[in-house]
Amino acid sequence: MTRSLKKGPYVDPKLLKKISKLSSGDGQVVKTWSRNSEISPEMVGFVFGVHNGKDFVEVRVNEDMVGHRLGEFSPTRKFVRHGGKIQKELEQKTKETGTAGANAGAGTNANKK
Repeated sequence: MTRSLKKGPYVDPKLLKKISKLSSGDGQVVKTWSRNSEISPEMVGFVFGVHNGKDFVEVRVNEDMVGHRLGEFSPTRKFVRHGGKIQKELEQKTKETGTAGANAGAGTNANKK
């Protein structure tokens, strides 16, 4: 659900205070736990360390990110591939046969010329 236009975008006041003390070219990481703060034009050029529940993910803000929230760029869940050991073996076999077939095919074309 979007925020009412009459209220304006939410940006944590402490975060704004930290930004006002720094200059954008410093390259210092501004650590924050405020994932729900909306990125404003004043934040462009800064590097934020956005907390994802475990550690801080560095997010370099550019013009395309204005209007989005900081938490969108710091994933909280780690994607784990399914399949395990058997799946890895199958992928390895297909990779080996795919490269061997490509090399063999290239060799036969060279012989025909």
